[in-house]
Amino acid sequence: MEENLPKTGKFALNYGVLVGVIGVVFGIMLFTMNMHYDQTIGIQVTNTLILAGGIVIGIVQFKKAGGGLLTISEALKVGAGVALIAAIIGLIYFFLLSNFIEPDYMDKVFEIGKIKAMNDNPGLTEEQVDQGIEMQKGLTWIYYPIGLIINVVIGLVVGLITGLILKKEEAAY
Repeated sequence: MEENLPKTGKFALNYGVLVGVIGVVFGIMLFTMNMHYDQTIGIQVTNTLILAGGIVIGIVQFKKAGGGLLTISEALKVGAGVALIAAIIGLIYFFLLSNFIEPDYMDKVFEIGKIKAMNDNPGLTEEQVDQGIEMQKGLTWIYYPIGLIINVVIGLVVGLITGLILKKEEAAY
């Protein structure tokens, strides 16, 4: 029976790729609508729901493939794996967008941030805001590992909740 058990890695990869592709399609949709600079709560919630939905579906399918059995450990592995693969695909898209599709993307993001910072903090001088932006520019590389970490944490949380709800282990006799 052991040989027929599904592998968490296979489900994590399959559903991670699916979630990643859906996320990229959503990103392309935002780009074509010139909304890719918006960081509204609606866009962030939609991205999170895409990720969470893909994780839940992946765990449910894993449970079905396993004859209705699921441990919390397996749910955590599938959840974190889906999130990691989806994050890698999303970060590849972001890298392509910000370096090749629209090379001045980050400059525009910083300009939007400057305007927002000056409106939100009228006591700051333009020079102070510019210094803050220059410091941020030096740290843009950190978006990549932070994006991975945040996605994996979301995957673990969703995996844990889904695992707690759906867990069913073989009865020990």
